[in-house]
Amino acid sequence: MNEEELIAAAQRGHLAAFNELVLAYQQQVYNLAYRIMADPASAADATQETFIAAYQNIHKFRGGSFKSYLMRIVANRCYDELRRRKRHSTTSFEDFGDVDEEANPILTDDHETPEQYAERQALSRIIQAGIATLPPDQRITLVLSDVERLSYQEIAEVTQVAIGTVKSRLARARARLRDYLLARQDEELLPAQYRLEQEGRS
Repeated sequence: MNEEELIAAAQRGHLAAFNELVLAYQQQVYNLAYRIMADPASAADATQETFIAAYQNIHKFRGGSFKSYLMRIVANRCYDELRRRKRHSTTSFEDFGDVDEEANPILTDDHETPEQYAERQALSRIIQAGIATLPPDQRITLVLSDVERLSYQEIAEVTQVAIGTVKSRLARARARLRDYLLARQDEELLPAQYRLEQEGRS
């Protein structure tokens, strides 16, 4: 069955059809949750809650992008959890330690040298820590755009805000993340090949 047929079957109560949808989208949903939450356990919880909520409410789905439908649910789950924890105001760089590459297979690359792996891992830690300093709305918008590569329109659909709001949140998020990376550069934590240029210096 194609996706529309699977959705229709799931709406009629066919659990096997919904499980096919889960298999198709579980990695994308998990990767989004992981990049927002920066924690494998929290990402797994958000992913599970997303598919439970999607199944319970699939009779309300009226067509369109099922991926966007799932992304909206997981983004809301993550947003609610971030607000509950208020982690964006208390997280420090040291809280992250190593990014769990095994928990997030999309981050792995079998064709890189050990040195390249170490540099990429260091950069990933720093970027993830920087993302974690952003307010939840900016964090989710940045991840949807720069990690998941969604369009402005898709992000607007997922976050249920106007495209202008998406653009302004993204601009603020990128500016804050750039400032964060520049600060880490000053502390010599950012690998040399990824360092940013500031006005008046190289």
